[in-house]
Amino acid sequence: MALFAATNGGATVVKSDGPGRLASLYSELQSSRLDVSLPLPSVLKNSFNVVDSPPSSAAGNPEEIEKLFPNLFGQPSVKLVPGSVSLAADKSLKIGVVLSGGQAPGGHNVISGIFDYLQERTKESKLYGFKGGPAGIMKCKYVELSTEFIYPYRNQGGFDMICSGRDKIETPEQFNQAQETAIKLDLDGIVVIGGDDSNTNASLLAEYFRAKNIKTRVIGCPKTIDGDLKCKEIPTSFGFDTACKIYAEMIGNVMVDARSTGKYYHFVRLMGRAASHITLECALQTHPNITIIGEEVAAKKQTLKNVTDYITDIICKRSELGYNYGVVLIPEGLIDFIPEVQQLIAELNEILDHGIVDEAGTWKKKLRSQSQELFELFPKAIQGQLLLERDPHGNVQVAKIETERMLIQMVETELNKRKQVGAYKGHFSGQSHFFGYEGRCGLPTNFDANYCYALGYAAGVLLHSGKTGLISSVGNLGATVEEWTVGGTALTSLMDVERRHGKFKPVIMKAMVELEGAPFKKFASLRDEWALKNRYVSPGPIQFVGPIANDINHTLILELGAQAA
Repeated sequence: MALFAATNGGATVVKSDGPGRLASLYSELQSSRLDVSLPLPSVLKNSFNVVDSPPSSAAGNPEEIEKLFPNLFGQPSVKLVPGSVSLAADKSLKIGVVLSGGQAPGGHNVISGIFDYLQERTKESKLYGFKGGPAGIMKCKYVELSTEFIYPYRNQGGFDMICSGRDKIETPEQFNQAQETAIKLDLDGIVVIGGDDSNTNASLLAEYFRAKNIKTRVIGCPKTIDGDLKCKEIPTSFGFDTACKIYAEMIGNVMVDARSTGKYYHFVRLMGRAASHITLECALQTHPNITIIGEEVAAKKQTLKNVTDYITDIICKRSELGYNYGVVLIPEGLIDFIPEVQQLIAELNEILDHGIVDEAGTWKKKLRSQSQELFELFPKAIQGQLLLERDPHGNVQVAKIETERMLIQMVETELNKRKQVGAYKGHFSGQSHFFGYEGRCGLPTNFDANYCYALGYAAGVLLHSGKTGLISSVGNLGATVEEWTVGGTALTSLMDVERRHGKFKPVIMKAMVELEGAPFKKFASLRDEWALKNRYVSPGPIQFVGPIANDINHTLILELGAQAA
């Protein structure tokens, strides 16, 4: 495909002589997914009324949130109900869509859903895809999406239709740039497809446009494989179902390997920086011997030694049974959950903020004695990773910290100590894995394909009906697609304030693993058996046809069941 840029009144219009993907190069499976007809909730197929719920509040500190969002705070969420009112079909809309943050399977179907809604329910509307994330809005870099352009991406993984980015629209200059783009393209609305930070940004943009009396409305869509953007109205974020099933297949493979050789412990670190939802779901799908849930570590105020001893104790017990192999699952953000490590990181952040880390190591004297001892306990490679440059939010880049390697070394050291006193007679060999990016762009499961399409279609409805500052919400997900409910949830109702870089800023609250929730309780009731007995499950690859093709993940099934009880 040839791409070239043309300037149109200061805007960069990305034109092409064909779609970005060539369907002729697709595998048989990819090709078979292109023309799959996606079902819609029945409420979206007929006439409906958009009904307001009671005024909303906030997840925390409503007074502060109201100050930050004086034009949006308190607005109601909405739901679609069967009715006789039809939105004006002769109304022509100009809508922009942007992918923000990390990739998640199904994003292309959200865009397809928006496009199909505009094609089917409005007259001569246009959909613009902003290239490369929010920077595309600020730079007015876009492509006009067409039937031919979108077709090769239907039911396909990735975000490469328009690509994503992690830029934020947050400075006065950046908001002004977004305003210029909205006016230049005469936009009626923008759909922001992203996670908690991206949807917080979407709400700020909606507030800005309303304060400036600009007609452009902003709607969000819940995206993140981490599964930490959810609430009662938003049962799950898209991509979680697919990513967990991809990881579960790989975990199942290493389980078979472990049992086949009988001599390796596979330590698998899984994505999920702030929450352990992926690790918990993969445990429920595959039944590993050992699973560490970060939220439990934090709640019990466990130390790094506590975690190491827990793993080592199980390895010793398994050795007595003749098993010198096993599988251990670890959440990506584990070290962020350990209180003593949190304190060390806070002190390191303070030191790094002042840029006084020297090769001689004199900076270590600025650490508290307990933190200094802990730092020295880490392997040299992990020490270096803890000192890496922080992310844009001032956080340690946990994806670059090889926690699985660290635990292998610490467990090995502890086992050697026990071997010297006769408390362990087995042999230990650790293999490390990080399953992360492999799960972000897979072909979306039937659930994610259908869910994303409904989210996109619903976003079109919300913009067509004049709503702003809402996130597209699809519920009743345990039922058939036809029975799913559709609406929009006020973004400010999901917010609290958080201290970042020394200032209080609005944030959509992350949903953590609830230790009293049904998924964790189910896991906790079975983990002791999994620890000593090999109850491994190898789910195999994602299925698109057959008896299990439409099964949803364990977390969602258990949470929906608990809500219904």
